[in-house]
Amino acid sequence: MPARVLVVAFMAAMLSGAAAQEAVQDGPKARFNDDLITKLEGRWLVTRQIRGTEVHNLATAAWVLNHQFLQLHMKDTAEPPAYEAIVLIGFVHASQDYVAIWTDTFGGRFAAMGRGRRSGNSIEFRFEYPDGPFFNTFTSQPEQPGWTFRMEAQSPTGDRLPFATDSLARIR
Repeated sequence: MPARVLVVAFMAAMLSGAAAQEAVQDGPKARFNDDLITKLEGRWLVTRQIRGTEVHNLATAAWVLNHQFLQLHMKDTAEPPAYEAIVLIGFVHASQDYVAIWTDTFGGRFAAMGRGRRSGNSIEFRFEYPDGPFFNTFTSQPEQPGWTFRMEAQSPTGDRLPFATDSLARIR
């Protein structure tokens, strides 16, 4: 092979490798654009089934921090609110992981970051706590349209134990 062809092939390989590396780079220029999470944008009525009771929350979701995160703000409809949470949902381009940073009225000790992968219309976030993992699976319900958040704890034997289920219905 002539030296010129080798040089051209080498340069093409270097440029394609640089373009691929640039495409997965995280940082302020790598916007989080996601066809599933975008469906969560807006205002929602949340009906939560938890330990045999039903409670209602209002939720708003909007892009923040240079379109790096979708902020989900949930607040109990009771006055004063019994529960409030702010969740930041983001994406790690390099690993293709979704992240959910959960903060709520339980305070800093219980704040956590979950990681998850998308499967179809769902993302299962796994949060690591001292007493074991906790799972929150966000599933888009395109036929409604709405969302379901299924929360489960894990027993010491590895069984999943239902904790709560949130059903989100869009507020027009």
